[in-house]
Amino acid sequence: MRRAKSKRERLVTPAFLTITFACLAYFVSIGMILPILPRFVTGPMGGSKFHVGLVAGIFSVSAIVLRPLAGRLGDSRGRKLLVIAGGSLAAISISGYVLATSVFTIAALRLINGIGEAFFFTGAATAIADIAPEARRGEAVSFFSLALFTGIGVGPLIGESLLFASNFSTVWIASSFMAAIAVLIALKMPDTRPERRTAAARFRVFHPRALLPGTVLALTVWGFAGFSSFIPLFALQIGMGGSRYVFATYALVIVLIRSLGARIPDRLGSRRTASASAVFSAAGLVLIGFSQAEAWLFVSAAIFGLGQALCFPALLSLAMAGVPSSERSSVIGSFTAFVDVAFGLGPLSLGIVAELAGIRSVFWASAVMALAGLLVLNTALRKRRPIAAA
Repeated sequence: MRRAKSKRERLVTPAFLTITFACLAYFVSIGMILPILPRFVTGPMGGSKFHVGLVAGIFSVSAIVLRPLAGRLGDSRGRKLLVIAGGSLAAISISGYVLATSVFTIAALRLINGIGEAFFFTGAATAIADIAPEARRGEAVSFFSLALFTGIGVGPLIGESLLFASNFSTVWIASSFMAAIAVLIALKMPDTRPERRTAAARFRVFHPRALLPGTVLALTVWGFAGFSSFIPLFALQIGMGGSRYVFATYALVIVLIRSLGARIPDRLGSRRTASASAVFSAAGLVLIGFSQAEAWLFVSAAIFGLGQALCFPALLSLAMAGVPSSERSSVIGSFTAFVDVAFGLGPLSLGIVAELAGIRSVFWASAVMALAGLLVLNTALRKRRPIAAA
């Protein structure tokens, strides 16, 4: 009876909506940059495919270093502080793109942007975990992440439309404006850090509960690092005018799966959901590599989106199971740092692959990484009895 009651606990509250809309505005800002930055690097900046990977990957260098520390700061000072500081840094750094004169200038600004990302998402994701009922945490993360992928889907449409109608500077200014809107919305969010804390958590830069799910996440997200960095150039290679509709297709599939299937991680279990995600991700990436025409690329992107849809909620639920409230932000900071590892090393390594073997090979190499994540997950979980891994 008590279990049935917990399932009816309210999930969508004013606080939930405030945090989610702030996240939506922030990721519209990020999404606007995705299809434009590769063109900017290889066009006005005179860079190569390797430089595309460098600029995409260096964004994550500062985030890798600071996200676990951001988690600790969120536990000690509150989640709202992280969201506001992160959004502000993003707005400032993106506006600086207007003044960029070289690949290295863009790279330096991307480092600052990465700090903003480390703070913003750690704070927002932890706040959602704070206010979500325990039995519905996977569902809460699925719904919350709709904002992320709606932004990733809508942002490229806006970004490329602005580029075609105006110029690169217009895109950067508009993106910076959306990040500022995210900050204004975040000013209304409550500080969700629990008032009554358990025993004070000892300081640790990295939380060990994030190691296994974070490693699997990095290997699976490696493919999205390649997808977001090189799809803009690949779309041009096969004769398309731009990549915004490819991003929109990918994001639409994720929005549909995470809205209609938000309870899948809670019902199917973290291990099974993450395993299925890795398989579909690898399949979609292989098919993208073989794409010769628009229709094939759209279908392949949809399959890849299906694979990516539930990976993050499933693995976050695995990482958070049984963690005391006083350590949630630290776990999430450590866990999401693996995304930065993938987005740091992924584009850099895949940029080399693109230079040596062509852009198609980027997607095939990414598929191998996704399958490696599947192997790591199932091998590790067979050796121990994890919480909520079934």
